[in-house]
Amino acid sequence: MKAPASGHSFRLDRLEVFVFRAPADPPVQTSFGIMRDRPAVLLRVTDAHGAFGWGEVWCNFPVVGAEHRARMAQTYLPPLACGRTWADPAECFETITQRLAVLAIQCGEPGTLNQIVAGLDMAIWDLLARRSAVPLWRLLNPGLADAAPVRLYASGLNPTAPEALAARKMAEGYRAFKLKVGFGAERDDANLRAVRATIGPDAPLMVDANQAWSLEEAIQAGHRMAHHGLAWLEEPVRADTPPADWATLAVSQPLPLAGGENLAGLDQFERFIEDGEGLSVIQPDLGKWGGFTGCLEVANLALARGKLFCPHWLGAGIGLTASFHLKAAVGGAGYVEVDANPNPLRDLLATPAFRLEDGCVRLGQAPGLGVEPDLAASRVYLIPLN
Repeated sequence: MKAPASGHSFRLDRLEVFVFRAPADPPVQTSFGIMRDRPAVLLRVTDAHGAFGWGEVWCNFPVVGAEHRARMAQTYLPPLACGRTWADPAECFETITQRLAVLAIQCGEPGTLNQIVAGLDMAIWDLLARRSAVPLWRLLNPGLADAAPVRLYASGLNPTAPEALAARKMAEGYRAFKLKVGFGAERDDANLRAVRATIGPDAPLMVDANQAWSLEEAIQAGHRMAHHGLAWLEEPVRADTPPADWATLAVSQPLPLAGGENLAGLDQFERFIEDGEGLSVIQPDLGKWGGFTGCLEVANLALARGKLFCPHWLGAGIGLTASFHLKAAVGGAGYVEVDANPNPLRDLLATPAFRLEDGCVRLGQAPGLGVEPDLAASRVYLIPLN
């Protein structure tokens, strides 16, 4: 399945940027740092006829990064994106990416610029689907009459009493879970035992090390944790580890490997999908690189090579809902990640909130993403940019 290539010209008249911060209670712990609040950067694009769309820019780290990304989007995107007619989202995505390439080198910020372009692409696809009065999953895959249920997993189980959070998420209807590891062998193993005892022997359980280990440490960890019955081991080593080393890791320990949230550019994904045997699970992040335009190509490659396609997301509600639509359009086995920790921006910035049914979300026929931010209710978290 590929994104429709024709019949989707557009002209943007306005681009607005919103940045929010909400307390993280409890803080989100990873092997490389702690999130003490929950940021979000949203983009709203509007055409001359009043059609609009929403996108979200990844902005979790560094802790001061949301406001910076918002100002970068405010400064660089409107002059490039607005006031001209684009043949389709791909033309816009590719052109603006190229126009910003030298700036990315000059300022040493390719990630930030990739992220604001990804959020823009997300918003454009939402606008086009709303303008066409069709749900976004159908615009992405016109051959679908209905969207299959999208399986979710509760992510971000912190290393402090993760079994308590897992129990709450089970009660809410989640059926698959992912635990943060990389906090020492003894603590990781104790947490795995506690979570497995809580969710039962058959519930899918994954672990995420957030790039915590060396290659040798990751091999040891894979062997050490395998008896817990894990579906995958995510980012055990640095994301920039060569594909050949990932392949060595894959055959040197028993757990399937997952990654992709920190890859940027189709060439990077191609190396891991086509040339490397290391990754069994491919996890692009819509708001970090590619938006729908880029991540649909990644999905095509992954599925063609028999990989599991599981979009990554850790942010507010617009990007999460976009990830649901991406997975629904692509199909296949796999999950979408939902942060298990409290985050008021997940619900306030994507209303109506999604309903979980037996571990799945079912997307309806509402145009576009089918959700919008409640700007009035979320005003308490709004950060002025001027």
